[in-house]
Amino acid sequence: MTRILFFHSAPDRLSTAAEWLRRARGRRQEVTIYAPHPEVADRIDRLLWTQPATGFLPHCRAAASLAGETPILIADRIDSHDTISGDRCLLNLSDEVPPGFSRFGEVVEIVSTQDADRLPARDRFRFYREHGHAPENLDVSGGLQDE
Repeated sequence: MTRILFFHSAPDRLSTAAEWLRRARGRRQEVTIYAPHPEVADRIDRLLWTQPATGFLPHCRAAASLAGETPILIADRIDSHDTISGDRCLLNLSDEVPPGFSRFGEVVEIVSTQDADRLPARDRFRFYREHGHAPENLDVSGGLQDE
């Protein structure tokens, strides 16, 4: 069954996502970022080029020719016919439950303190629980801790 992790109380959703991705990359974890809204995809793309300040995290769009060789993919859609491997972790940066989420071993949800993030996240949490998953909550108000 898919492991669902909610990192809540983040000061900024996308900055926390970039920090989580840096740590995931340190663990050599491959991640697909679900970002169906172009402005979110563009912003996380820029953050991955600038965080950490002394480097960048190797990433590309899921449709790019180098996607098969890249550890972090930014996808604007995910479905059951997708070629993205379910071995990857799925980082959800949308306000909806990602389609086909259950084929991934792990789904990470990052939720800021803003109502615009918190309210849809509550619905997603409820959805996962109602569908037999046991979402885990981790408070990141004081920063990310090692998992």
